[in-house]
Amino acid sequence: MAHITVVDREGQSQKVEFKPGDTLMEVLREANYDEIQALCGGSCSCATCHVHVEPQTWMESAEENETLLLELADDFDELKSRLSCQIELVEESDGLLVNLVDAD
Repeated sequence: MAHITVVDREGQSQKVEFKPGDTLMEVLREANYDEIQALCGGSCSCATCHVHVEPQTWMESAEENETLLLELADDFDELKSRLSCQIELVEESDGLLVNLVDAD
């Protein structure tokens, strides 16, 4: 099975398995990462599922509405910030490196 590596706010990393077709948000919440609040339920309207994805492990750019939300978020990083609800994991996502950020 494919996996992603998640680095929490304390710097601890863990490999988490996923099935292609899952969203990153779903995988993180199922892995009990409570930092991923996802208050809007994955509809790209709140930015409480904001993560940093290492650019060398991810190529797809954010859509305009996602970028507008991210620009208002704390810890915004033009190269790394993504909403985890907007990332559909595929086989090529195997090895993705995700850093959790402070949602405050």
